[in-house]
Amino acid sequence: MRLYDFKRGHKKDLEGIEAIMKELFGEVKREGEHLIASFGSLKRIEVWLEGGKMAAVTESEKGKSQDAQETLKRWNEFLFRVTGYTAKERKKKMTKT
Repeated sequence: MRLYDFKRGHKKDLEGIEAIMKELFGEVKREGEHLIASFGSLKRIEVWLEGGKMAAVTESEKGKSQDAQETLKRWNEFLFRVTGYTAKERKKKMTKT
C-alpha cells in the first residue's frame, strides 16, 4: 500500500477520484469506501482515502508487457490529476520520508 499526499487546493473526495478513474480506466466498482478498477497490465487498482491522504494498492498481471507503457502513462496521469503532483515530485516526496 502507498499513501499519496494531495497538493494544496486539490479535492480530497471519493466522488472526484471515482470520476477520474472512470475517465482513465473505464469501469469502476465501489466496495464501501474503496474504489476498484483495472486497466492494461494492472489487473487490480484499489484506492481509498485514509487520514487526509489517498491510499492505493495495485496488482500487476504478468505477461502483459505490451500494455505496460500505456498502463504506466495512465497511472501517472491518474495520480497527477488526483494529487496535483507530477511523477518527479512524488518521487522526491517519497525519498524525503
